[in-house]
Amino acid sequence: MMIDIKVPVLPESVSDATIATWHKKPGEAIKRDENLVDIETDKVVLEVVAPADGMLEKILNVTGDTVQGQQVIGIFKAGAVSPAVVSAPAPAPAPEPAAAAPAGPAVRRLIGEHEVPVENITGTGKSGRITKADVIKAITPATAVSTEMAAMGSRSEKRVPMTRLRARIAERLIQSQQTAAILTTFNEINMKPVMDLRTKYKDAFEKRHGVKLGFMSFFTRAVVEALKRFPLVNSSIDGNDIVYHGYMDIGIAVSSPRGLVVPVVRNAETLSMAEMEQKIAEYGKKAQSGQLGIEDMTGGTF
Repeated sequence: MMIDIKVPVLPESVSDATIATWHKKPGEAIKRDENLVDIETDKVVLEVVAPADGMLEKILNVTGDTVQGQQVIGIFKAGAVSPAVVSAPAPAPAPEPAAAAPAGPAVRRLIGEHEVPVENITGTGKSGRITKADVIKAITPATAVSTEMAAMGSRSEKRVPMTRLRARIAERLIQSQQTAAILTTFNEINMKPVMDLRTKYKDAFEKRHGVKLGFMSFFTRAVVEALKRFPLVNSSIDGNDIVYHGYMDIGIAVSSPRGLVVPVVRNAETLSMAEMEQKIAEYGKKAQSGQLGIEDMTGGTF
């Protein structure tokens, strides 16, 4: 018996959806309630499961297609699958978390975005279920994006299309900035170790490098290390794409007679503490003399 695979009824105020991932291939034997396809809306990811034992006969809409509620996106053949069909050559299914470590659609998407091998993730949820925190822990020490960027070169970029959900989040964040009061939070840290270190070495540092040892180089170094661990924070949005930058151009606020300006220290990840202080001092002098150009203050990634 042939059964239409339909897009579920979409949530209120959602007009369409996108095919996110087909988990099964045509001709592949499938058990009842196995996940066939993930469908992403602006708000949630919906799972469409197999209505019975059988096989996926045909896919009508591929990954990335825009679909409507109740639209037929595939054909399912219910009933026992013949040995000939089961043994027929078919493309290998997309890798999924092992049965011992299941994960929800949002977590699977995060795994796919960062190309993290499932066997490298230890599930800490109920019954060994993989959580978002487990995925983040797996990608944080050596994120795939960071590794790829390092291999591609110091000024490389990687463009990744945003999911519908992430695009809507970006849209709402911009909208909230334009229509609501912005709240800033402050977290205090103990700066005494840094202050002691600066006091101990500032004279020798200035004598050796010809520039004073300030706090900005410490702050910039901390930012660089954080961005290495979380490269998404160093990315930007261009249209419907997320652009991962393989370099760290850090904006540093300096005062000028006309007010606060933010020139950009290029490739901060390659600079020593002395080089950072020299660059910051150079921008400070330019700001005071009104010699900062547009090129000095554009293109920062953080």
